Amino acid sequence: MKKKLAFRLLAAFLIAALATAAAGLGLFDNLNSTLSDLIYQHPEGSDGQIVVIGMDQRATEEYGPMPWPRDIVADAVAILNSNPENAPAVIGVDVLYVGASADPEADKYFAEVCAEGGNVVVASAAGFGSEVVELEDSFYVDNGAVVSWDEPYPELKDATDAGHINAMADNDGIIRHGRLYIDTEKYGRVMSFSRVIYEKYCEYTGEAVKPAPEGESYYLSFTAEPRGYSESVSVLDIIEGNLNPSYFAGKIVLIGPYAPGMQDEYRTAVSHAKNMYGVEIQANAIDAFRKGFFPNEASRALQLAVLFILSFAAVLFFFNRKVLPSLLAWALSVALWLGICILLFNGGTILNVLWVPLFMTLIFIGSVAANYIRAAREKRKIQNTFGHYIDPEIMRRLIAQGSSALELGGKLYDIAVLFVDIRGFTTMSEALDPPAVVEIINKYLTLTTECIMKNHGTLDKFVGDCTMAFWNAPIAQEDAVYLACRAAMDMVEGSKKLGEELMERFGRTVSFGVGVNWGPAVVGNIGAPKRMDYTAIGDTVNTAARLEANAPGGKILISRAVADILGDRAVVTSLGDSIKLKGKAEGFEILTLNSLN
Repeated sequence: MKKKLAFRLLAAFLIAALATAAAGLGLFDNLNSTLSDLIYQHPEGSDGQIVVIGMDQRATEEYGPMPWPRDIVADAVAILNSNPENAPAVIGVDVLYVGASADPEADKYFAEVCAEGGNVVVASAAGFGSEVVELEDSFYVDNGAVVSWDEPYPELKDATDAGHINAMADNDGIIRHGRLYIDTEKYGRVMSFSRVIYEKYCEYTGEAVKPAPEGESYYLSFTAEPRGYSESVSVLDIIEGNLNPSYFAGKIVLIGPYAPGMQDEYRTAVSHAKNMYGVEIQANAIDAFRKGFFPNEASRALQLAVLFILSFAAVLFFFNRKVLPSLLAWALSVALWLGICILLFNGGTILNVLWVPLFMTLIFIGSVAANYIRAAREKRKIQNTFGHYIDPEIMRRLIAQGSSALELGGKLYDIAVLFVDIRGFTTMSEALDPPAVVEIINKYLTLTTECIMKNHGTLDKFVGDCTMAFWNAPIAQEDAVYLACRAAMDMVEGSKKLGEELMERFGRTVSFGVGVNWGPAVVGNIGAPKRMDYTAIGDTVNTAARLEANAPGGKILISRAVADILGDRAVVTSLGDSIKLKGKAEGFEILTLNSLN
């Protein structure tokens, strides 16, 4: 038992360590991110306070491909701000206007319009690359260094607020995080386009600015899916006067590319299949700042420790467990983990969704497979050990017990023991040639075996021309004594037909002497691991053998214990103590079993 426990603990430790190492190396990070998107991202839809005005296909058909002359967007801004009392709270233009254009008048006009409105935020962007950073006595390569900076041309920069529009995709190309700021050597810390717009909106409404998330990046909980902020409003609609500008009063208005092919489309956590335009990502980031909900990922080391503990426990639990309770435990553990993930996420903590369900599933499947293989091996081992001499029904019940049935050692049972031997076989074997002797003995053994199996007995052994069997072990049987005596009667009846056949073929006949006893005996696998015999030993067995040795041909001798159990179901003749058995005191009664009802 100690060795088995030690082996189980070692296996659990190694499997848990392997699972933890695989997770820690990031082998499942992309898959986890995809599952996390399904669990954590549940957009509720925009409240209508943010409206996207698209630089869309209709507008490009009218004004040509981008970049457009700057006076086009300037006209849209001027129209939106035409009535200061009904102007938008903030107008965010998600387009880079870097350097002077070919039309200086348009540049000047755009800057003047923005200055007049006082509510415009424009875009800037960093270019990232590798840069060698020198320290006092060493250096390192910074692969995320800001190597370039695109900012609005001077007149526009002076007339507006600006924020960076750099997207932040994960390793799998999905946007799940926003970048709150970028630190630059020349301009210091530049806040994001969305944060600048949010703070400007709070200034307009008088609302308190909610704290920004800690750190440079933050988990972006999306409010709307792709096209969730669009009301099919085009820049063309604004310029041509198709909408009353007062519709946008007090709202956040975002103007940006809104058509395929403008190189501003991204896959996001809220929708892997349908791309989201950059201006829509900005809208979701603004709404995230408005809600102030920025969950943080739990310590990776702590999550790996939890994974190790749960994997270790799972291996111990699933080991050698039946399928149904294992299946229920697996389903419950996975459901419970997902519930915990959702609960903690709502409280601001992000757990790795995949690790625990994945390894619980793998351990469950592996355990079921291992248990099946183990059960098949045990079944085969039991069949190899008992299959030739145990009744099929007893075999089925033994298989249900598993490997414990094969353990060395014995147990004390009350059993019915039967011995049967051929009378006159020695004389016959001396008179016949060896093939005939073998044929006769095989017929005899076949007959006795069939009688034992028919009556659900356990065939213990053949010793020369003697057969031993017992009942009520290794499985308790109802009316074991009657079954043993029924087998004895069948043998006596069967010997008559066999004797006639032998007389006809060989001119000689045989008869059986049978002894049956009931009492306690030690039954089990006795021997060494490489050579076991499943047998019964003890005085009850010895007495049955001596009853058989004293039984005349065609007779069945039984003990008083057997006769008492049979009761009025048997016709017996008492021989008293006329036959003396070795090792038995005076008064040991022996009876002849004549018939059974």
